[in-house]
Amino acid sequence: MTAIEIRPVGWVTGGRVPVEDDGWGGVEAVIRLDGERFGPEALYGLGSFSHLEVVFHFDRVPEERVETGARHPRGNTGWPLIGIFAQRGKNRPNRLGVSRCKILRVDGLDVHVTGLDAVDGTPVLDLKPWMAEFGPRDTAFQPDWATELMRDYY
Repeated sequence: MTAIEIRPVGWVTGGRVPVEDDGWGGVEAVIRLDGERFGPEALYGLGSFSHLEVVFHFDRVPEERVETGARHPRGNTGWPLIGIFAQRGKNRPNRLGVSRCKILRVDGLDVHVTGLDAVDGTPVLDLKPWMAEFGPRDTAFQPDWATELMRDYY
């Protein structure tokens, strides 16, 4: 298999320091682009969007904690055994996270956001503006355990 090398486009600055599962709704942070690779023009126009999708690396998850099979989400045996690709946990095979957050403002190489569920120092791999047309085109649904898990997430 061919390895893929990805360099961060920036890092999360500020916001939450400890890794926690819930309460991300009011957390403000800054995504700071790598100034050696990008200039402010890389963010031109981003401030005209309300939300942003952020692809990042769960860099604090040790390799030995990576899950490739099924588990009970958050270790809760009251929830069913769920395959790693049917949940959004951080112990994923490539340790990739995807989050949608609100853009507060863009300032130079900094994107100020709220609701990004990544901690201070997290490597950011890509940024994409959220466009409504990329949302579900049909009615979305999910199992009850997922709704219960997400109750206090934001």
